[in-house]
Order: sequence, then structure tokens, then C-alpha cells
Amino acid sequence: MPETAPRKVTLQRENVAYEVRYSDEASEPRIDVDIHGVRVVLPENSTTDPEELLKENAVWVLEKKRKYENYREQIPDREFEEGERFPYLGEQYEIVVEQRPASQVIENEFRLAKHHVEQTSLKRALETLYRRKARELFENRANHFADEMGVEYDKIEVRNQRTKWGSCSTTGTLGLNWRLMMAPSEVIDYIVVHELAHLQWQSHTDEFWSLVAEYDPEYRKHAYWLEENGTQLTFSHQDL
Repeated sequence: MPETAPRKVTLQRENVAYEVRYSDEASEPRIDVDIHGVRVVLPENSTTDPEELLKENAVWVLEKKRKYENYREQIPDREFEEGERFPYLGEQYEIVVEQRPASQVIENEFRLAKHHVEQTSLKRALETLYRRKARELFENRANHFADEMGVEYDKIEVRNQRTKWGSCSTTGTLGLNWRLMMAPSEVIDYIVVHELAHLQWQSHTDEFWSLVAEYDPEYRKHAYWLEENGTQLTFSHQDL
């Protein structure tokens, strides 16, 4: 996707930096706003003026831009060092590096295998442990709720997406974000139930939400927790 040099436009008296990208996959002009900034994506050989497109959608662009600026400011500044504390199932766990055959989570501590830390990095060893524990818990909870709900899923993929916590494909693959392991267990259960419910109802219909409510009566509270605290589940600024 060819990209032009950064540009600037004035939207409601505010200077906004943006990029223009041309894509042979784009069927019509669009504006993308995310944590990395503002982009105008145009089809190849498009005659659309990107500056005019931004001005026509100024209110929406500025609203999205401020949302992601606030998001970035709320992201915790974590130090990947021994003795630091990271969230795990809603509680703070301390990082310990020691001689052991494999990293484990024991008694409110991340006990990282020294040889793994030395071969990779403390950050990598910690993420690997999170991911391993995530697969164990996700499979356990998915099996539990699938049995109760009378549905069958195909497999679980442990993922690392910036803003998406879960997904369910039409083939029955559950995609679950490993960073959910930083959230309270009841929030994880909500996401699992939510995605399993999509095996019966693809859209967020009243029937869908009724099914979710049957197995997570406090789903609104848990969804709100994620909305309010999702930035605290960012592992590091490099993951943005």
C-alpha cells in the first residue's frame, strides 16, 4: 500500500497531522483513525481530495483522535524488571527470577525461569508465561460454558490484538486475547460466554444478549469494566 509523506490539515481550528495511503484493495475512500494517528485510504488512481474528505468529516475525526489520545495517556508505564508487579486475574503479582526448570505462577508471584530470561528477556519470559496460563484457563472455561450452553467450538487461538478481546469465526474458532489474563476472572468468563453465544447467534440480537445474560447475569457490569479499564491491560507501549 503506497504511502505519501505526512501532511497537515486544519479541522475546526486544530492542526491535525495525517497520512495518505493508496490501496488497490480499497473500493472507496475512507478515513482510519486509531492509536497511531489519522490516515486517509484511497483507491488507486482516486481523484478524491484527502483534505476535503477530512474537512467533511471533521467532527468524527476529531472525536476519534481525542479518544485515542486519551487512551494513550492512560496506558501504564511498566518496567520489566525483577521485583515489579503486574496484574494477574485482577490482582498484583510480583516478578521473581530464580533457578527453576520452568516458569510458573505461584503464591501471587510470577516465578520466571532464569535460563529463559537469560536466553530471551524478562519481558519475553513473562509474556510466554501469561500466554501459557491463558491457554490453560481459556480452554478450561470454554469447555465448561460450552457444555452448559449446549454448543461446540472447534478450537481456541490465543491472540494479542490491540483493542479486540475476543472473536468467534463461522467455523467455530474462538480467538481470545491473552491480555485478558490481567483482568478479573469474571471478566474473562464474560468474554468466553459472549463468544460462545455467537455460535448460536452471529449478530448482537435480543436473543443473543438473552443467552449471554443466562450464563453471565452481570455481563453489563463486566463489559463496562473492560471499557473503563481496558487500557490497564496493555502489556507495554511497544505493543501499540
